[in-house]
Amino acid sequence: MKKKFVDKLLDISRKNNSLLCVGLDPDPQKLPVKDVFEFNQAIIDATQDLVCAYKPNLAFYEAMGTRGLQVLKKTVAFIPQEIPVIGDAKRGDIGNTAAAYARALFEYYKFDAVTISPYLGYDSVEPFLNYRHGGVFVLCRTSNRSASDFQDLVDSFGMKFYQSVALKAEEWNRDGNIGLVVGATYPEELKDVRKMCPHMPLLIPGIGAQGGDLELSVKYGIDAHREKAVIVAARQVLYASKGDDYARAARKVARELRDSINRARGC
Repeated sequence: MKKKFVDKLLDISRKNNSLLCVGLDPDPQKLPVKDVFEFNQAIIDATQDLVCAYKPNLAFYEAMGTRGLQVLKKTVAFIPQEIPVIGDAKRGDIGNTAAAYARALFEYYKFDAVTISPYLGYDSVEPFLNYRHGGVFVLCRTSNRSASDFQDLVDSFGMKFYQSVALKAEEWNRDGNIGLVVGATYPEELKDVRKMCPHMPLLIPGIGAQGGDLELSVKYGIDAHREKAVIVAARQVLYASKGDDYARAARKVARELRDSINRARGC
């Protein structure tokens, strides 16, 4: 029987003593080698014992056209089976279209988990939830500067939009396969969401180039067992060096991040 995403996440997190997720977001103009798949291979080989997950963002592969989608599929297949892969797609559409997105992400690309937008409501989320062994990370309080444009809007009951999303996600989480995306750049909101959803895995981007606080992200993001916080780093790991030593440099930064996260959670 296929292992559920949360179980797979916890297993490798404990084995590698890590809450670090490396974002595989290659920009061909920034790479020290021409072959994107070669670059991804080197990064994975250098960091696979330091991570709890990898997170390729589909936009970077789609921007390369057909070749990029082939690289994405090869990259997912190359990642060791014991390490979960989160497809950062941020999909969200009406039911029949959402079903097609879910089929592509879970069946064709074979991601263990995906990111989705809840803006269209439950019928846009349900097709993803039907893949009961797959993880579904719902955008809740995102890390970007303009997140407050909508996510801080208050309803007639005094509830902010991101809080309503968190509560709905709890309501939808009948099979235990939902998580939430909450940015490291908003630590108080992260603390709030963790209180509202004490058992869910939280995907936490924004500790690197976006300036999120690592220690607060860990402190407020972990659950009662000091787990289920998936701390994402991409650019600071991928582009740690522009030279031939890029894989070694990536490993060094990943190890430092993994160890800093562990100090922050007392492990």
